[in-house]
Amino acid sequence: MSDIRSLAMACREAVPLLAMLDTPSKRALLNDMADALERRVDDVLDANAQDMQLAADKGVQGAMLDRLRLDQARVAGIAQALRDVAQLPDPVGVVTRRETLANGITVERVRIPLGVIAMIYEARPNVTADAAALCLMAGNAVILRGGSEAIHSNRAIAAALHEALHAHGLPTAAVTLVEDLSRETMVALLQLSDLVDLAIPRGGEGLIRFVTEHARVPVIKHYKGVCHLYVDRVADLTLALNLLIDGKTSRPGVCNALETVLVHRDVADAFLPGAAAALRERGVELRGDEATRALVPAAGPASEEDYAAEFLDLIIALRVVDSLDEAIAHIRRYGSDHTEVIATGDTSTAQRFVQSLRSAVVMVNASSRFSDGGQLGLGAEIGISTTRLHAYGPMGAESLTIERFVVRGEGQVRHPESRIP
Repeated sequence: MSDIRSLAMACREAVPLLAMLDTPSKRALLNDMADALERRVDDVLDANAQDMQLAADKGVQGAMLDRLRLDQARVAGIAQALRDVAQLPDPVGVVTRRETLANGITVERVRIPLGVIAMIYEARPNVTADAAALCLMAGNAVILRGGSEAIHSNRAIAAALHEALHAHGLPTAAVTLVEDLSRETMVALLQLSDLVDLAIPRGGEGLIRFVTEHARVPVIKHYKGVCHLYVDRVADLTLALNLLIDGKTSRPGVCNALETVLVHRDVADAFLPGAAAALRERGVELRGDEATRALVPAAGPASEEDYAAEFLDLIIALRVVDSLDEAIAHIRRYGSDHTEVIATGDTSTAQRFVQSLRSAVVMVNASSRFSDGGQLGLGAEIGISTTRLHAYGPMGAESLTIERFVVRGEGQVRHPESRIP
């Protein structure tokens, strides 16, 4: 395990250099990373094709295969995300609060980098660039430990990032890609509490629980995304149907996709048959309670496990509820604190929904698919936190900094009698 410690030490040594970079330097670096990635697009796509073939040979399919796949448009999107992060406000050095006390001392709260971030992820080659961009913008170094299924893609993307780091006179260790993908090495990385300041896992629930159970460093995480849409009794049903179709079918294999729909009984007969037909046209399997199946005979029975499931597939659970309170109770019981959506024309009902739930993101008449850092103005997203620590919800560059106190005085001492005459 000495090799992973050596990598982490080299990454740690890059932190002071990154913390001193001014905003124009960071922006130029990230823009050059985007340019390098575009120049190397053929290399990236060739590497990804190799990963896709190996994954298919192993029987990988569905959501994981979709997350792994790159094409010209997705690589262009990764490059654009780098440029988007480059244009974000620099969080480092921002004074979030300043006050002068009665004794004349000025107390400031100032944002500073966290240090070294360990990013543990699987089947998402875009994370290699997104995580690097956000960490660098926040003055952090990053250790990237991707999954074996994306190793060739990750290497190709990291090579482009390293090209730009080298051109700017910065150590490539600032963005360290771990190529020893054994579980033992990952555990060793997660236990380097003297070198690593934070671990962020992105992937399936099994990976996230493994990281949490073995880490000796703080972990920001969410286990799964069981996202709900509640169709209220005064909802615009066309609006609600659009939210449902977008939330379930636009990309079912991601954590902000809808998994359960709750429909007020007063509009169930007007909404559910048409919604079910639209979903079935798009290949969605329906599972519902008894009231749903009475209106939608094509739906299969929904179990307790279905209401708690993150399907990550073209499957959805449906339930008819008698009230807003029943919908809220259902979400509290089965939800994962990720994203909840209400379709309603009543502002007081919307406000009750928002205030009654503690989920990281709550949407009013907007698709769950907006629960994403890039869509919410963060430029890109390093993860979504349902851990109630310093960050909650989609995390961008600012979430990779912390506040410290800077105190400015003119010789004040706490105990005047200790002052030297």
